[in-house]
Amino acid sequence: MPSDLTPPLVKTETERQFDEQRRRVGIVVGPLAFLLVLAWPFDQLTPEAHRLAAVLSLVIVFWITEALPLAVTSLLGPSLAIVLQVAPAGLTFRPFASPTIFLFVGSFILAQALFVHRVNERVAFGVLSLKIVGARPTRILIAYGLLAAFLSAWMSNTATAAMLVPIGVSLIKFMESESNIPKKYGTTLMLMTTYCCSRGGMATPVGTPPNLIAVGMISEQLDTRITFVQWMLFSVPIVLVLLAIVFVYLNWVGQTGIDEIPGTEKIIAERKAALGPWRRGEINALLAFGVTVTLWVGPGLLALILGREHPFAVSVLASVPESVAAMSGVVLLFLLPRSETERSTITWKQAAQIDWGTILLFGGGLSLGALAASTGLAQVVGEGITGLVPTNEVATLTFAAALFTVVLSETMSNTAATNIAIPIVMSIALASGVNPIIPSVAAALSASVADALPVSTPPNAIVYATGRVKITDMIRYGIVMDVLAVTLVPALVLLIAPIFLGY
Repeated sequence: MPSDLTPPLVKTETERQFDEQRRRVGIVVGPLAFLLVLAWPFDQLTPEAHRLAAVLSLVIVFWITEALPLAVTSLLGPSLAIVLQVAPAGLTFRPFASPTIFLFVGSFILAQALFVHRVNERVAFGVLSLKIVGARPTRILIAYGLLAAFLSAWMSNTATAAMLVPIGVSLIKFMESESNIPKKYGTTLMLMTTYCCSRGGMATPVGTPPNLIAVGMISEQLDTRITFVQWMLFSVPIVLVLLAIVFVYLNWVGQTGIDEIPGTEKIIAERKAALGPWRRGEINALLAFGVTVTLWVGPGLLALILGREHPFAVSVLASVPESVAAMSGVVLLFLLPRSETERSTITWKQAAQIDWGTILLFGGGLSLGALAASTGLAQVVGEGITGLVPTNEVATLTFAAALFTVVLSETMSNTAATNIAIPIVMSIALASGVNPIIPSVAAALSASVADALPVSTPPNAIVYATGRVKITDMIRYGIVMDVLAVTLVPALVLLIAPIFLGY
């Protein structure tokens, strides 16, 4: 989301050359893979599944290499499927209008309203100015991480990082000018931002696109709904464990030897005071967001108290799905006047600045996943992979799914990686006779813990662009985080998720 606080994502010449080379390779390899798969005799596939396999090979190459913008590739895949008569246009494009798409749109617009009115900045300076935080570097580091995690649970982790990073950089510059604080503290503060933004986003379905992709695909292909509260019941404990590890590790890495830096509280107080009193637009944005969260959480809590089979709980869950709750909040933004002269809290021009590319990317993944299931391609792929690596245990598949997704996410967008990984995980699970929900959830959560490269997640790219984190440091510390996360996430999913999902 655009903001005057967003630091420019400056790439080195080596990075630019690598990206350009990667795109050139994709432009050549993608069509070649398409033609090769199309020409290869696959007797076990129906003609429609065979043509879809060719389309998917092209799409996956283009997603990995970013030969075209990810959203454009997500439109290209379904369009090619229609041209090649894999399925009619109405059926192919139907997933682009799924309820999860509207949940995406609504949550993005609500987050945009908070961003436009700088509510997130007010929250940030409010937390950092607490007396318990004070001017102590260690407490600032932990408060900063908790703040990043909390905000990312409810709004884009990219927007959260874009807002927090400039605040952090200004604090680091002040600390370095006023004391002999080591440079590694600046590195750890920036890494704390990206690690906690990524992990905080795992806590709710709307925290990061991979979560919604999992929820959407499970709903579309398995006809199983995971409610907002159900997701939080198993994800929040996982997030808390991961955050505890991040706090311990980065506090150890970023030891300063300084107990307190005089003046830090003053500069934070000044930045907080500069925001002035609460304005009507801020209050409206917070009200619309609060109503939406209540509608997201309320029905799930009701079902938890009364039981999912209780008639009233069933009725409420059916009448107020998460997508309707999000749309209700958006409508409130346009109903609540910002002032006597401004009729709405945000304008449509401001609302339209959300990340439409991610929405199209998600829609394309849903569409291709649905086609893979309906043509029988997913079943054949699953049976083929299980034949090579036989496994019929949910634990083995869950760990494999987590590892596979983390590796993918290190080299490409975690949203694209999830779009690729979850349909494969589902097809393998179904072919193995394993319920695919637990491995799919583990794959989605694991997509958010790739920390070793700037390309892995937008928060990684934003903190790297500050120049405060060397690529060697990002790789060195990120690999440690990756190894811990790829071990803990599937283990905790296996331990906790079945309790609340009933599998």
